[in-house]
Amino acid sequence: MSVAATDAQGAHAAGVQRLLDSYRAIPATATVRLNKPTSNLFRARAKSTAKGLDTSGLTGVIGVDADARTADVAGMCTYEDLVAATLPYGLAPLVVPQLKTITLGGAVTGLGIESTSFRNGLPHESVLELDILTGAGDIVTASRTDHADLFHAFPNSYGTLGYSVRLKIELESVKPFVSLRHLRFHAIEDLVAAMDRIIETGGHDGMPVDYLDGVVFSADESYLCLGVQTATPGPVSDYTGQQIYYRSIQHPDGEKHDRLTIHDYLWRWDTDWFWCSRAFGAQHPVVRRLWPRRLRRSSFYWKLVGYDQRFDIADRIEKRNGRPPRERVVQDVEVPIERCAEYLHWFLTNVPIEPIWLCPLRLRGDTEWPLYPIRPHHTYVNVGFWSSVPAGPEEGHTNKLIERKVSELDGHKSLYSDSFYSAAEFDELYGGEAYRTVKKNYDPDSRLLDLYAKAVQRR
Repeated sequence: MSVAATDAQGAHAAGVQRLLDSYRAIPATATVRLNKPTSNLFRARAKSTAKGLDTSGLTGVIGVDADARTADVAGMCTYEDLVAATLPYGLAPLVVPQLKTITLGGAVTGLGIESTSFRNGLPHESVLELDILTGAGDIVTASRTDHADLFHAFPNSYGTLGYSVRLKIELESVKPFVSLRHLRFHAIEDLVAAMDRIIETGGHDGMPVDYLDGVVFSADESYLCLGVQTATPGPVSDYTGQQIYYRSIQHPDGEKHDRLTIHDYLWRWDTDWFWCSRAFGAQHPVVRRLWPRRLRRSSFYWKLVGYDQRFDIADRIEKRNGRPPRERVVQDVEVPIERCAEYLHWFLTNVPIEPIWLCPLRLRGDTEWPLYPIRPHHTYVNVGFWSSVPAGPEEGHTNKLIERKVSELDGHKSLYSDSFYSAAEFDELYGGEAYRTVKKNYDPDSRLLDLYAKAVQRR
């Protein structure tokens, strides 16, 4: 073992001890929570003055085994740091969520997705084992065979069953460049049919497809973005400066070609937070030239959103201009691919938000995950939309419409943002009795919040 590896393991062990010490310092009657510098949650959370768990020593990559194609990673390590550690070996996580400050532990307990998900599933499916700090204050190593109940219930539990301290994950080989083809469609049904064919065959026009996602701008303008890994050198585009990635996708007809380094491909959405940077003026040519490059990243835009939530800036502006307040609609949903076109037409008719992100998903194996029970061997499409709409007659009016429609189509909604389900609906969709059984086993004194309380009630 190298000196660097020994140092990394020692630093991790010290970090785990600080975590445990901070847990034990919290009064037994107090709710346990993390003290973390970043977040990608959009749920309104109750303010707390309580000191959280010390995660300062749990932010790094412990080690990369290039031969076995695995990595040991601390739970609070961001994907930005994880990718930086694996790419020098020509390796990457099987799924790299779109935003740099998403943590590996967060993607596993809260679900993540990206353009490899049509072949690699969700991040938790590449986890071989993980160490979890449970609500009882124990460090438990969970896998498919040890503490299997906790292992299978952990995805989509959002820290209510425990916090990941270390994760051992699979990696895959990657090449230095990604060749892109952006296919335009004039009908959503045609896009969904083409997506389905690519997933079933693994290719398009006789060529393999390694990455697959899409963007809907309107009912008659939508695109599939196909990526193929390549080692062939050549010119590459740069969307970290004045050019904007999602705008580069658009073209009049047929297909458009592009190339990126693998690093820039993995982070292509982060620079402009997909397209959400336009809300801050960051896409205006003059503003963009003045906006520091280091602040063109999702984590900075998220901070701006935090200021807005704290001081009600957007609602005050709307009120000053004589307009009603707006409802935040920041959501990702999964619908079965055979219902995808139906959902998109409904959405475009009823929700004034564009563009819309599409990302197909198929679980890797036969395993069922009780807190997010989508069917194995079946293709779903993640539909992402992140904006606001005029407020309706009741709190969460548009979000509630979306929840009802997604359930009607046998889909599921991610829980990182506002949710309005009744307790009975939530029980049916997100694990119910299976969740309560695991919760009782590993958090018997309810030191951690309940999932329904955390996802729905804490508004």
